[in-house]
Amino acid sequence: GNASNRCVYEQPVSFSVSYSEIYLIKCSLFIIHVSVQVQQILRERFCERRLPDRLEGVEAQYKHLLELLRRTAIHGESNSVLIVGPRGAGKTTLLQCVLRDLQKEEKVQKNLLQVHLNGLLQTDDRIALKEITRQLHLENVVGDKVFGSFAENLAFLLEALKKGNRSSSCPVLFVLDEFDLFAHHKNQTLLYNLFDVSQSAQAPIAVVGVTCRLDVLELLEKRVKSRFSHRQIHLLSSLNFTQYLERVWTQLSLPDSFPDKKFAQEWNAGVKTLCEDKSVEEVLQRHFNSSKDFRSLHMLLMLCLSRVSVAKPTIKPADLLEASRMCFADTTANMLHGLSILELCLVIAMKHLNDVYEGEPFNLQMVHNEFKKFLHRKSNSMYNFEQPVVMKAFEHLQQLELIRPVDGSSAKVQREYQLMRLTLDHSQIMEALQKYPQCPTDIKQWAMSAFG
Repeated sequence: GNASNRCVYEQPVSFSVSYSEIYLIKCSLFIIHVSVQVQQILRERFCERRLPDRLEGVEAQYKHLLELLRRTAIHGESNSVLIVGPRGAGKTTLLQCVLRDLQKEEKVQKNLLQVHLNGLLQTDDRIALKEITRQLHLENVVGDKVFGSFAENLAFLLEALKKGNRSSSCPVLFVLDEFDLFAHHKNQTLLYNLFDVSQSAQAPIAVVGVTCRLDVLELLEKRVKSRFSHRQIHLLSSLNFTQYLERVWTQLSLPDSFPDKKFAQEWNAGVKTLCEDKSVEEVLQRHFNSSKDFRSLHMLLMLCLSRVSVAKPTIKPADLLEASRMCFADTTANMLHGLSILELCLVIAMKHLNDVYEGEPFNLQMVHNEFKKFLHRKSNSMYNFEQPVVMKAFEHLQQLELIRPVDGSSAKVQREYQLMRLTLDHSQIMEALQKYPQCPTDIKQWAMSAFG
């Protein structure tokens, strides 16, 4: 019996697969492969993981900064400059593109040292100095030495970078991101010493500050300001809507180097059709009016791209509309959907107090009294809560920043009498109530009633 069984099992199994099925499998694998490539190229672009080959609209600023840093790197000329512009305007991208192109020059590659500091990370000058030492790989040289002052320490670091014959020192580029935060350091010691070195002939250094504050020079002390070169490179968007549409098209288009030329042509033609769609134009006009910067545009396009899949390998107008809706979603109003019924009732009571007293601040006692008025009109006591429970709910609303204390209200005042303001407006509350899951009808009616 076993022998016969073995013969049955050992017989080769034959599969009959038609040519059409093989063709379908190959097509599916090809679409998956192409889809992955599209996602990779565009995501790298939108996440700013890959620098653009050529900067558009900031050619003059690029040329100015490149020339400035080249003079430091090659000729040992000290300089200082500020790059100023709103968030998302491309300040960091501009600097990174300049450094990338500068590093291609052989003289610069061997010569230029870079130190990158950030005002959010290096919160005082002592931490900044440690970071400078670490990035210049001079921890061993410094060792356990004790310095009398910051200036002495910095001078020692720059001295240590001098070449064997001590005749010429290695040029150092200091990049200070969030430059305005360094101005809040005690006595602005770091800025004073860096600008002092860049002005005197001690060592060739370039100081590049990156900031989004237009009034940044007003933050500098007189002695610091006098040592700064007052060079500023401004990045202010002068795009019109036609140029903005072109930018959307170039950002979504696949490059000529894409492996599958036919697919790239079809994709780019689809993107062109998308940009010409009337509903898409209206959405992009709204985004353009709201913000012209790269970052918000990349966020919108990234949300569109996330809806592209193997089953749906193109971007449709509906995808852009949905992505726009997500971008403009009111996050504060969305938080109301997660509140408990008691917390929602307190928010409605606050809304009524705002309507009656025309936006005057309120306290917990007033809100609780308003809530009690609503309860008195109800025959059932379903929403009857004890004072400590109401207090806890009120505190939770404060933690969520849906209410905030009035500036200057005394800390000595009892919590239930501390004055507060509501950070939501009427329309946000009403919209959230419509979307609140299984919201009781009587609470909706109370919210809509004119006199609470």
